[in-house]
Amino acid sequence: MPRSPTTGSALEDDLAHFPSYRAVWLYRGDLAERAPQALRALARIEKRIDAADMIAMNARVKLDGTPARLVAAAFLSETLGIETSADVESAFARFVRHTGEHLALVGVSLSAAIALSIPLGILAAKRRRAAQVILGVTGVIQTIPALALLVFMIPLLGIGGPPAVMVLFLYSLLPIVRNTYTGLTGIPLALREAAEALGLPGTARLRRIELPLALPSILAGIKTSAVINVGAATLGALIGAGGYGQPILTGIRLDDVGLILEGAIPAAALALLVQGFFDLVERMAVPRGLRLDADHE
Repeated sequence: MPRSPTTGSALEDDLAHFPSYRAVWLYRGDLAERAPQALRALARIEKRIDAADMIAMNARVKLDGTPARLVAAAFLSETLGIETSADVESAFARFVRHTGEHLALVGVSLSAAIALSIPLGILAAKRRRAAQVILGVTGVIQTIPALALLVFMIPLLGIGGPPAVMVLFLYSLLPIVRNTYTGLTGIPLALREAAEALGLPGTARLRRIELPLALPSILAGIKTSAVINVGAATLGALIGAGGYGQPILTGIRLDDVGLILEGAIPAAALALLVQGFFDLVERMAVPRGLRLDADHE
């Protein structure tokens, strides 16, 4: 039977039920050239943190509520004599930083998706053979798990913002392409024939008649993509892209519900704000009679 621990002490795994924990760090092969001081700093703490020290530091963070940065700074000072800045970033400062990172991920990827998706939707509406290929490819992309896409992009684009933006861009294509295609192909035949009877060239018909009629559907697709992007962008934290996913990921790792909510609540609020923004854009840009929700007002 395992020995009973003394009050307040950690349980001893004297039967070796759990495998031994060996902490290691991973770094790029060129770190010695790019940042030799960082590699030297890592080497100084090698074999300096034993189980008792780690348990004590975890207890200070989990039980006493001391910020992890302060605990780490105290360990470096007491053990290695290294004095380092341990200023704790305020919750508001973290919110501002994560909001900027999240908006950058969503804004860049959505803008690129709009620039490509609307022409693809127009091409699909005008060329039925192209429609099968375009809708098929964008549909297949949508079925690939986001995490798998992120992993696939790392060898191509590295880590951080670029692969996250690329994944969000790919996920934004289908709603905009499909809604552009649906909006254009859904224009009543009588209206298209009337436009042709006016003698307008194809580009003029598209710009002056067809796109305005399809605008409610196109905006609905953009709104859908934007809301999806806000939620999917939280996964970017897994590869160092920042955003609201960073506190969520850190909170899961530290079992800190407050940190999880620090990312989850703003992400949900941002999704609602984005939806409201595009609702406002639709009311301003689309005549009342052409709005998708006109029958419900």
